[in-house]
Amino acid sequence: MPAVSTHGALHQLRTANRRHVIETLRTNGSMTRSALARSTGLSRTTISTLLGELIEQGIVTEASDDAARRGAGRPATVVRLDHSAGAAVSIDVGARHLAVAVGDLAHQVLAERWVPLPAGHVAPDGIDNAAELVREALDEAGVEKGSVIGAAMGLPAPISQPTGLVASANILPGWAGVRVAEEMSERLGAPVFVENDSNLGALAESAWGAGAGVDQLAYIKAATGIGAGLVQDGKLFRGTTGTSGEIGHTTVAEDGPICRCGNRGCLELYAGGVALLDALHQSHPDVETLEQVVELAHENHPACTRVLADAGRHIGVAIANLINLFNPRRIVVGGELAGAGETVLGPMRVAAERSAVQAAVEAVEIVPGVLGQRAEVLGGLALVLFEPWRFGTDELVASAIPV
Repeated sequence: MPAVSTHGALHQLRTANRRHVIETLRTNGSMTRSALARSTGLSRTTISTLLGELIEQGIVTEASDDAARRGAGRPATVVRLDHSAGAAVSIDVGARHLAVAVGDLAHQVLAERWVPLPAGHVAPDGIDNAAELVREALDEAGVEKGSVIGAAMGLPAPISQPTGLVASANILPGWAGVRVAEEMSERLGAPVFVENDSNLGALAESAWGAGAGVDQLAYIKAATGIGAGLVQDGKLFRGTTGTSGEIGHTTVAEDGPICRCGNRGCLELYAGGVALLDALHQSHPDVETLEQVVELAHENHPACTRVLADAGRHIGVAIANLINLFNPRRIVVGGELAGAGETVLGPMRVAAERSAVQAAVEAVEIVPGVLGQRAEVLGGLALVLFEPWRFGTDELVASAIPV
């Protein structure tokens, strides 16, 4: 058996430790040196040596963190990946909006853009608009296109994986059957992964929002459509083909009207955007968006308050099924309807408590999201940061660093 080179073994260990430090910083953003040592399991001496080299090479930067203070108010010093290490791009396509964000590997948002889209827009137009908005955001952030390590794109539809095809035309009829990832990647010149927008909202709220520190989380996006994203131990649960969380097509009335999916009495027929606007047609014929409904409810318009409360109750019935099956620790509610606060959340909790298993419902919290309308676009940045292998860039930063 050939002798093992001590020098070679030490070189491999040092390389592995460097990569471990870089990957930990990419996942966590800014960290103190002591937190980095705890997270990696490396000694403080090893951390100090590695950081000294990485800072000298311009890969890691050191700064004061005003949010983490020591003693009588002295800001702590944190380390993070330098701006030059790479950037992530996120694209959130909604039924009536398009949002784009650019962030660095230190979890800092460098630029955001938002524009309205016409209802019923088609994929070619949406993809072209997204590509242009990404270019504008990259220019604003001062990021070269070649520095983008990956882009995530969220759509309000079930996404069949691994093909990335839009599997349903319910919310975006002009996008069904389109190979969105290929089209978007060609325009951006970077790898693109397409994901259901509720999954992205779940990832963002889990990482930086109302679900931070919670192992089992369900995120409900209540908007034009209604979807759910599930997080288990900090990771998205997608199911076999990537379509888990289609709570909007839970049956809440067996003898109800027929949904576009072919089922009867789906939740979206009672609590989705179209249903709510239709219910208000006689009393508020000029109301065209859910945002207007929420605003009028805040102004105590009784019809708007009633349809939102009814929507919360219907969603609560579906959430009870989710509680029984998934047993989450926290349910975070986002989307436009979450802006109505307790008008929606109160009836939602009551309905869930009536229908779910007692032990499970007593252990869960139903809370509003804290990221608002930014949740889905921030979730795209989180996907690039936390699941880089989906973009073929899991070792891009580390492999580019000389050892």
